[in-house]
Formats: sequence, structure tokens, C-alpha cells
Amino acid sequence: MARVQKAVQPRAWQRMLSGRRLDLLDPSPFDIEIEDIAHGLARVARWNGQTYGDHAFSVAQHCMLVEDIVAQLKPGIAQRWRLAALLHDAPEYVVGDLISPFKAAVGLDYKSLENKLLAAIHVRFGLPAHLPNDTTQLIKRADRTSAFFEATQLAGFAPEEALELFGSPRGVSPIELTPLATATAQKRYLERFKALLPTASHRR
Repeated sequence: MARVQKAVQPRAWQRMLSGRRLDLLDPSPFDIEIEDIAHGLARVARWNGQTYGDHAFSVAQHCMLVEDIVAQLKPGIAQRWRLAALLHDAPEYVVGDLISPFKAAVGLDYKSLENKLLAAIHVRFGLPAHLPNDTTQLIKRADRTSAFFEATQLAGFAPEEALELFGSPRGVSPIELTPLATATAQKRYLERFKALLPTASHRR
């Protein structure tokens, strides 16, 4: 009699350096640590690494830039929404930074996975799972503004091309970008997070 082989489910979790095991299909806020996020984002390159400079322009540095732009676009915005801006690309600490053309090719399944991770990250750090629409739109505007500066200063885009793709960076002071070393980006990201979350309760 032939033996029935049990179907082996593919592994959907990733082990973090903190020791946490994060299930990517059903992420739990209890398995998310800011140190893992900072470590991962500082090692993920924007623009697939196709940027000028001695170092890659990391997602950690991009998130800090977006948070700063949000504060410029809406002075006096609540600190928690600045924290949301700092965390807006946090899922990329496990799924990486797919460039926009590849995201379009992958389709909605990828976006659904990313949104689940982001909701769990929000809950972990005391934010609503889903942000108010006006906050989401503000962060998206800041994200496009950041992309304009990154594209023209680091990724070789002509200003006209960047304007067509990302729009005009209105309402912000001129920004000069210098890619940071990995360790520096990681340290500054953690420092910014702790400044925006003034309690020490982020560690369980």
C-alpha cells in the first residue's frame, strides 16, 4: 500500500535578530520590534541601489526624510502622525523595497501582504491599524516629494522626468541628500523613533 505524503506548507515566517518569528501571512504585533525594523530598513536600498554615492540611500533614511517633509507640509501636526510617517515603509524590513514598476507587475496580492504588515506595525506602536484618510494622503504627498529629491539628486533622473512622475515638491524647503552609512542610518532611525514615542514602552 502506497504511503500518503503529507503536504508540507511553505514556511511563511522569518526569524529576526531579536529572536522573534514574524508570520508574514498573519503578522502579530507581539512579534514586531523597532530594533528589527531599524536594522532591516537601514540595509534595504531605495531605487534597487541604483544611486550615486559611497553608500546606498536606505529605506531608513527615506522614512526619516518623509517624516521631516510631513512636518514641513503641516506644521504642528500631532506627534503620532509623524511617527506614522516614520513607519510608513516599515514593512520593507521583511519584504524589501520593490520598485514601483515591479509592484505594478506583481499586482494586488503584494499590496495586501504589505498592508497587513503595516497594520500590525501600527498596532504594535499604539497607532490605529488604518490611519485617517487625510493623514494617509499627507504621507503619500510627502513620499512623492521625497521621491522627487531622491530621483533628481541620487538616481539620475532629469528634473522634467521627475516632475512628470512625482509632481512638484511644493511647500518644502530645498533638501540636499547625502546617503548615510548603514550603521549611521540605523542609529538615527532608532533615535528618531524614540523621540516620537517618548515612553520606553516600545520593548515588551
